[in-house]
Amino acid sequence: MEQHSWKYFLLLGVLLVSAAAETDPVDAEALQSFQKGLSNGEILQWSGTDPCGAAWKHVQCRGKSVTGIDVAFLGLQGIVSPSLNRLSNLEYLGMQGNALSGSMPSLAGMANLKIAYFDNNDFSSIPGDFFAGLESLEAIYLDNNPLNGTAGWELPVDISHLGALANLSLTNSSVVGSIPAFLGAMPHLKVLNLAYNRLTGGIPPSFVSSNLVQLQANNMQGPVLTGPIDAVGGMGSLVQLWLQVNEIAGTIPPGLGNALALQDLKLNDNRLTGPIPASLAELPLAILSVDNNELIGVLPAFKPATKVLATGNNFCQAVPGLRCSHDVETLLEFIGEFGYPASIVSSWKGDDPCLWTGIVCDSGKRVSVIDLAGSQLVGRLSPALVNLTALTVLRLNGNNISGGIPPVLTSMKSLQQVDLHNNNLSGDLPQFPESVKTNFQGNPLLLQSLPPVTSPPVAPAQPSGSSGGGGAGLIAGPVVGAVSLLAIGLALSFLFYKRSEKRFVRVQGPTMVVHPRDSSSEDIVKIIVPGGAGNNVNSRSLVETASVNSNGTDVQVVEAGNLVISIHVLRNATRNFSEETVLGRGGFGAVYRGQLDDGTNIAVKRMEASSVVSSKGVSEFHAEIAVLSKVRHRHLVALLGYCIDGNEKLLVYEYLPQGALSHHLFEYRRMRLKPLEWKRRLAIALDVARGMEYLHGLAYKSFIHRDLKPSNILLDDDLRAKVADFGLVKLAPEGKYSVETRLAGTFGYLAPEYAVTGRVTTKADVFSFGVVLLELISGRRALDESQPEENMHLVTWYRRITSSSSKESLLRIIDPVLGVGDVTGDVFHSVYTVSELARHCTAREPYQRPDMGHAVSVLSPLVDQWKPADQDGEESAGIDLSLTLPQALKKWQASEEDSSSGAASRRMLDDYDSHDSLPTRPAGFAEAFTAADGR
Repeated sequence: MEQHSWKYFLLLGVLLVSAAAETDPVDAEALQSFQKGLSNGEILQWSGTDPCGAAWKHVQCRGKSVTGIDVAFLGLQGIVSPSLNRLSNLEYLGMQGNALSGSMPSLAGMANLKIAYFDNNDFSSIPGDFFAGLESLEAIYLDNNPLNGTAGWELPVDISHLGALANLSLTNSSVVGSIPAFLGAMPHLKVLNLAYNRLTGGIPPSFVSSNLVQLQANNMQGPVLTGPIDAVGGMGSLVQLWLQVNEIAGTIPPGLGNALALQDLKLNDNRLTGPIPASLAELPLAILSVDNNELIGVLPAFKPATKVLATGNNFCQAVPGLRCSHDVETLLEFIGEFGYPASIVSSWKGDDPCLWTGIVCDSGKRVSVIDLAGSQLVGRLSPALVNLTALTVLRLNGNNISGGIPPVLTSMKSLQQVDLHNNNLSGDLPQFPESVKTNFQGNPLLLQSLPPVTSPPVAPAQPSGSSGGGGAGLIAGPVVGAVSLLAIGLALSFLFYKRSEKRFVRVQGPTMVVHPRDSSSEDIVKIIVPGGAGNNVNSRSLVETASVNSNGTDVQVVEAGNLVISIHVLRNATRNFSEETVLGRGGFGAVYRGQLDDGTNIAVKRMEASSVVSSKGVSEFHAEIAVLSKVRHRHLVALLGYCIDGNEKLLVYEYLPQGALSHHLFEYRRMRLKPLEWKRRLAIALDVARGMEYLHGLAYKSFIHRDLKPSNILLDDDLRAKVADFGLVKLAPEGKYSVETRLAGTFGYLAPEYAVTGRVTTKADVFSFGVVLLELISGRRALDESQPEENMHLVTWYRRITSSSSKESLLRIIDPVLGVGDVTGDVFHSVYTVSELARHCTAREPYQRPDMGHAVSVLSPLVDQWKPADQDGEESAGIDLSLTLPQALKKWQASEEDSSSGAASRRMLDDYDSHDSLPTRPAGFAEAFTAADGR
């Protein structure tokens, strides 16, 4: 027995020696090349030439072959050797969470690789054959890498050959183009993450039969998804669907109600129209987010466990499950046949159709007129119109309505006029009563019934003696007369048709004429509106309007100083609005960089065509001009001009070259920017506070911004901040009363009382400013959906972490890039002060929040102050700086009468002109003082 044991242990020793033999030379060389490519490869603690025998850290082997590499979150820097794909037996590769840069290594031919993590690095490019031959690949993560920079990269067809792929995660990795159809046909694909890229279009039809459990295609950057998304209605396996913050139009697919496992559905901040399918209320949803769309109809009553976010829509009732009124339900069924076009339903809000576009009611508030002529309707006529018992006029000419005319419409007793000319109707034309005036011209496929043919009366016998020719003439006369009458009738019909057609033709857009400057008046813009008040062009004044009649033409005069810029100038400046000049996109439209002939750089905000017909878009356009033409401050973005040309509506601003603060706080790694140091963040906070202080109380009126956030804070070359985007600004009422308004803004920054009641004061802006302060401290977004739900909301997370009031707890929320290691340094003391200010600004009750003047006074001492080199220099000679401003004014006015002191007065005037709280100096100082004192 002992002899056998000895042999057994001897054999085991031989096996162990064999197992400890040198690693496959190809594998060993590949790992050594990987280490050499790193600038800090010593972190790996690899030594020798035998990874498997020496049991290198972070390396797994099977026999002589390397099967796993896990170097995640080690802080590695440098490039990855292209020889990595020589590890032919590698099954697991984890490189995430480092600072690896350069080109990603090609994985081509790694037939055994199953899982690969490359996310959260700085890889700048991806090889064309990266996905080739990965027949065993089950999951790959490339998230948060600036691959190919602004050029981006399209998903290669090689991915379609990855038969085992179950998880493809590409969030924020510069993917461009459209979502490939082949992704929907991959049978094993369960998780597809495409958020924060630059994908366009919609969800391909091939996805209708996919087995996806998770689909994230939210927050596209620059180009965005626009739809359609009908295919998701067939994806029955979905558990999570994120499509939020795009510009997806159309309706929510009813088929989503068949996704019986769906728990997380986010469609907010798109352009979705139509109703929420009632079937969604039966799903086990934990969260449904549809905020800020154009949804209409009934808000379904969801299960108590479902968190429903549905503000910013046009539901007929605020109470979930409560039905709409009879006429509203009928109109929604009618417009649903045309796909709920956003151009119309954007104004169809609430349960009173009498306020809706294209709808007129009688004295009993029943719908009596539907006038949607020339509204680009595509679809079929709904027989539900018969339920509008008070309808007298149906005017739908100039659309693309197809199919037949429902015969039931002929039974409507109140109907007096039906105009359906110039559509694409087909089938038999039903016979309307003679009392109904109809127009069906311009529908070539419509079969119109002709009146029955009747025999003409027999001519009386001719008297004897009459010639045959005379008889022939008696016979021919009535025939010729009949033909003449027919010709006259046809001519009259043609003339009536042309006249009718002229009456229903849509009026062209307004023509802009710049009135030459007159010595007795301000510059004005004249918008010439052909056809008077009966046209469809909304030519209400942008600032102040006066109606003029000249030679029978109505003229709307818009007084706006000298802010008008020609469309031709802006086209030249932006290279005809080319994609290469796009700085960004938002709900209003795109913003383009331009350069005028004199070299001035400008930013041009161009309203999208679909926004032109939206009352929301037009009102924001008007608001920007109305506010920025009257307020000036060095920490508010300056409006240089605007342009209206037909459907073109453009705003022209000063160009801020360093872009939005959000880029420097949240996206600096992707955009290759240097992270902001604390002193710079402090200066930015003070700049914003000063701009908001002016807006709230130092301008000629008090304004409420309503959308203060880092993406609306722009930076110049010196990283000085200016507040931008005044489309949601509201004029604050006198005193401290609140004003009720439509909920607008961005979740995460909305004050609690505003989100709940819709009433807003300047303290709502103070809350938003407090959130921005927390973002500057933490480097985290106000609403971070990548965090667990309990940590998603920055204010809530901050209050929970710092609830102990210990200074050490604050260290847990400070942005790591600031390098604040303990509570004893000056930087921490400064951060702590700003943190306390943010705590007060984000107090739940408005009365507990300070005003922006207090914020300025807290932040000012923390920022390095300018000090004069010589306090007794020439600039202050003869000036008593202890005087109050009114006292100084009287002294200056008196001194101006003395010519000997005129120069000193002008110098002092220039000094006060640079004060933050004063608007740009007018022609005389008295005017400047009046503007400042009238705050």
